[in-house]
Amino acid sequence: MKKYTKAISWRVIPFLFIAINIIGCTDLEENPDFTTEDNFFSTAEQLELGVNAIYDGIGYGQDWFNHFYDRFVFECLAGYQVGWEKGPLNYQNGNVSPDDEYIATYWRISYENINRANAVIQKADELKADGASNSALIDRVKAEAQFLRAFYYFNLVRYFDNIPVTTSKTESDKDLPSNENGKRLALDLIQSDLSMAAEILPESYESTNVGRATKWAAEALLVKAYLQDEKWDEAYTLADTFINESGLVLFDDFADTFSVERENSGPRIFEAQVSASANSAENQNYHQHFIPGDLPNDLGGVGWHWLNSTQAFREKYDPADKRIAGTFIEEYETTRVGPNSEGARPVVKWSAEASYNLSRFGGMVAADADPNNPDELIFSNGWSAKYTEMGISNANLTEKNIVYLRLADVLLGHSEAANESGTGDPFYGINEVRRRAGLDPLDGLNKEQLRDAIVNERVLEFAMECETYPELKRKSTFGGSPDYLGEYIQEFIDMYGVDRTLSAKDYVLPIPLNEVLGNPNVTQNPQYQ
Repeated sequence: MKKYTKAISWRVIPFLFIAINIIGCTDLEENPDFTTEDNFFSTAEQLELGVNAIYDGIGYGQDWFNHFYDRFVFECLAGYQVGWEKGPLNYQNGNVSPDDEYIATYWRISYENINRANAVIQKADELKADGASNSALIDRVKAEAQFLRAFYYFNLVRYFDNIPVTTSKTESDKDLPSNENGKRLALDLIQSDLSMAAEILPESYESTNVGRATKWAAEALLVKAYLQDEKWDEAYTLADTFINESGLVLFDDFADTFSVERENSGPRIFEAQVSASANSAENQNYHQHFIPGDLPNDLGGVGWHWLNSTQAFREKYDPADKRIAGTFIEEYETTRVGPNSEGARPVVKWSAEASYNLSRFGGMVAADADPNNPDELIFSNGWSAKYTEMGISNANLTEKNIVYLRLADVLLGHSEAANESGTGDPFYGINEVRRRAGLDPLDGLNKEQLRDAIVNERVLEFAMECETYPELKRKSTFGGSPDYLGEYIQEFIDMYGVDRTLSAKDYVLPIPLNEVLGNPNVTQNPQYQ
């Protein structure tokens, strides 16, 4: 059964208190007779509707260029994932500027929801001080808002470094935050928010509330925040406690990590709720962007695609790696001209009754390949299987949730923190991930060798999940050593003859131009000045 979140209103108050606070009401002397944040959020139940709106930002929301799709475009900076549409193409060529529309949209969505979280947290404190009923719900809603505020800040600081940080709702253009020392302030706030949220949030919810942040979600994100801050001891202690106390284990089948049937369960710790069948506006556009361009429309095709991994990246996987089937589309029915595989009749494009040839991964198609021979219908791109749904009758009818936090995050964090701190068993977490992948366990590596292995395992485990670029960035410094991000970019340049030169700009995104122009307290990242 689909999640509660599609049946109730994450959009009940989507922009209400932001719009009212910024452009209205502040100078009124009379009591308004319309709904405002102040006169609506008067009960715990109403406050819960407010936090529901914050969850909306991690899904499809109101934007085609939404929170997760913008991050998929950012991934193209690393060169393992490419696309022909202007956004991905600019990023894979290293052409990123402060007026980029993907950056502007991502920034707006993030700060809109941070502002909502600030307002909910503030109102929760006021309701508690006023002795409002249902104190337990108020505490839980506040903890959810703290988790979500930390989530948005974390996924900003990973890309932009020094970001504006505020814990108060924006009332006017006179209290705009600065980004001076913003990375430090953000990491401190993230860790504080998540620590407090983990103390309040439940370990699980009843079926009507599945999809909300849990204690385990707060702790998993906190492990990642500690790693980002290079607090190795804290990261190891928390990851070790999480592994021992959560009872979570990896799915035997890697593909279950992204299946509709196993959503909101097991090692899937936090995910954006998606169901086009419950609400036509609540889908995800990953499917449209990552499917092959020659997938038939009646099987979920749209006649175009924007993103895929390179052949070189696809071939980094050991052929025995069981993750391949859950990461990549290995074969699909194609509309390419030719008879069907049995030779009974010609292919009829876009017909629900058509019998299509199969196209499969196998390297570059030969220049003299016969388009009518199914055995020569070979593709070389790494088409993503994680959030695509082959066989659906319409590309908008997507049901797969977007998974943001999962157990593999914690397991690999455990190994990294143990390796960097010299505490515990640094091989445990990575070998659990490799065991599920059907790969041999690692042992006997020194600290530097294991560090390299952990980074490599993260890349293969989380390919095309918006994690590769920020993780490579986290472990790299332009001109430094090791430089995992630089190695990936240079390999892409050399392999495909890309007209691009590795530069400091590749290691951080610019603050959006409209933010720099509109907020006098914000300074552009030096790489873009």
